[in-house]
Amino acid sequence: IVVSKMNMRAVINQKLTETGERERLKELLRAKLIECVDKDNVKIMILKVIKEKGLEHVTVDDLVAEITPKGRALVLDSLKKELLQKIKAFLAQPVSL
Repeated sequence: IVVSKMNMRAVINQKLTETGERERLKELLRAKLIECVDKDNVKIMILKVIKEKGLEHVTVDDLVAEITPKGRALVLDSLKKELLQKIKAFLAQPVSL
């Protein structure tokens, strides 16, 4: 059986969601980000976008589009690796019927 990369991602996401592991990983990520990411730096980025575009001309969607890539770059590689290891360990567990 040939499984596409997108289909595999959907299967993994479904398994994580069904077992509640996705929520546990999201909570872990949220807690680690609070520890690791400099909120002041993110606020400065947001204010810069607002200043450039003007308050009347910026939407939340604009901010998300502009800040998300920059915010992702602030996430430590060690945190990314930790989450990936947790996902791999979860997927390596035997399937219970």
